[in-house]
Order: sequence, then structure tokens, then C-alpha cells
Amino acid sequence: MQIENLVAQINAQIALLTYGESPIELYEPIRYLMGLGGKRLRPLLTLLGANLYTDDVTHCYLPAIGVEVFHNFTLMHDDIMDKAPLRRGNPTVHARWNENIAILSGDVMLVKAYELMMHAPDKHLRSVLAHFNQCAAEVCEGQQKDMNFENSIDVTEAAYIDMIRLKTAVLLGFAFGLGGILADALPAEVALLKNMGENMGIGFQLKDDLLDVFGEAGKVGKQVGGDILSNKKTFLLIEALEKANDAQRKILHYWLDETDYIPAEKIDAVTEIYLALEIDKLTESKIQHYFSLGYAQLDALHAPEAKKLALRAFMDWLIAREH
Repeated sequence: MQIENLVAQINAQIALLTYGESPIELYEPIRYLMGLGGKRLRPLLTLLGANLYTDDVTHCYLPAIGVEVFHNFTLMHDDIMDKAPLRRGNPTVHARWNENIAILSGDVMLVKAYELMMHAPDKHLRSVLAHFNQCAAEVCEGQQKDMNFENSIDVTEAAYIDMIRLKTAVLLGFAFGLGGILADALPAEVALLKNMGENMGIGFQLKDDLLDVFGEAGKVGKQVGGDILSNKKTFLLIEALEKANDAQRKILHYWLDETDYIPAEKIDAVTEIYLALEIDKLTESKIQHYFSLGYAQLDALHAPEAKKLALRAFMDWLIAREH
């Protein structure tokens, strides 16, 4: 099963979605955000998960796209909370319209996600909705923890990993497990898929943290060093604060507290400390750790080895990606 073909099918199905017509202010922002593209990672994982157990995944498309609609709903609301001006290089919904419209349009997206989940076969519907409800609540828990971190200076590595597991990874885990459920996989297999997706999701977010500092702006698609400028409590900053000597820690706290600065100087100063402490290598090692757990869980699945190849290649790409 070719990844490119699946993504093309996902985008074709998304283009066919209808949301409503009036009032236009309610529905146009949804079409706008869903039309901005993205990796379509989550629905892709659902289809790849299902493909491990069945050759025909056509009945999985609409629930899989429901995962993507839910993901974009969270982005629409996250952008409001983060006061983010851009999403995928374009104005965020609240910036292009206003916050009230973005809140209400996001609410409709959540309803649409449930509508798409309802296309799961009746025999699986209760299970799908139970897993989805748990996932949705955990994503909100993760977002709240992330906001709590903004006013905390002593975030631990364990607390950070738990936050990104909830905010990012559980949705990847749900997406994988959803594919297994829709393909009649045994509950033990669904649990393995879910855990594999969560480990991949943690590695995926850590890779994002790394690329935000050490990626190339042209490939990443956003300003490099944005997390440094916003004092975001990433894995890199948490580890640097823990491993820094007194002089390095003083510099880090200076830039965390300073409000009047030249952005490039702050990015350069913090990045220099990261390099001196080899935080980049430490992060790469942590990324590999979580993906290794995912590979082991993939090996444990009772699915044909030939069908695992596409999934293994996709995981390889996630580790090596530059954006």
C-alpha cells in the first residue's frame, strides 16, 4: 500500500466534505482551515493500522477523516489560546475572522468529527466512540497542562513527557487503534496499536522540538527558534536548565526573564548553550528511544510481515524528517 496514494485518497475525501452553508461566517472558517493541508498523519495512521488486518480499507475513510477534523478543531482552539498569528504559513482563523467565530466554528468541527465517526460499522460503533471520548478528554488535559507550564519554572522531564503524551501522542494512538477496530483486530492487537501510536507520537513531538531550534526555516515552514522566543518549556529547555552549570543557568534565566531583546540574539545565545551541553544529541537519543519502543510493538503485532513494511518505512521517515 503506497503512502502517497493513501494521502491522495484522504485529501480527495476531505475535499468532498460538506459542513453547512449559512451563516457563512460559521462554516467558511472550517473550509479554510481544512483546506490549508498538512501531513494528514492521523487519518493515514488509521488506514495503515487497518491495512495490517484487511486488504480493503474503503470503509475506514470517513472515520479516519473524522480524526483529521478533530485534530484541526484542536488546532483552531489552540491557536486562540496561544494567540498564534499563523497556521501552516497562513493567517489563523481567529486572526482572519475573530476569536468568537473561531470558537464557534471549532465547536462545529467537533460535532462534524463525531458525525464522521458515526460511519463506523454498527458492530464497532460503541467501541469507537468510547475510545474517541477518552482520547478527546485526554487531549484537553494535555492542553491544560501545557498552559500550566507557561507559569512554571520547574517543569520536569517526566511531567513534560506526560504532557506531550496527552496533548499529541494519544491522538496518534487513537488513530492507529481505530484502524485496528475497524478491521476487526483482536482487542490485544488494538491495545498494541494504541501504545505504538503513543510512543511514535512522543517521538514525533520531540522531533518537532528539535526542528524548532535546529531545523532549516525553509524546510520547517516557520521561524526557527520560535519556541526559544516564546519561552516554551520544551524538552530541550528543561534538559538545559537541569544540566547547565551556574554560569549557563544564569544566562538561560536572563533570556527567560528579559522582555526587551533582539530576537536573533536570544535565539543564538540559547542555542549556543544547547550545543555546549549537547542537548541536540540528547534529544535525538530520546527520539530514538520512543521510536524503538514503537518498532518493538510493531514487531509484536500478529500481522503479515509484508504489510508491516509500509508502516516501518513510514516510521523511518518520521524519524528522519526535516519538517
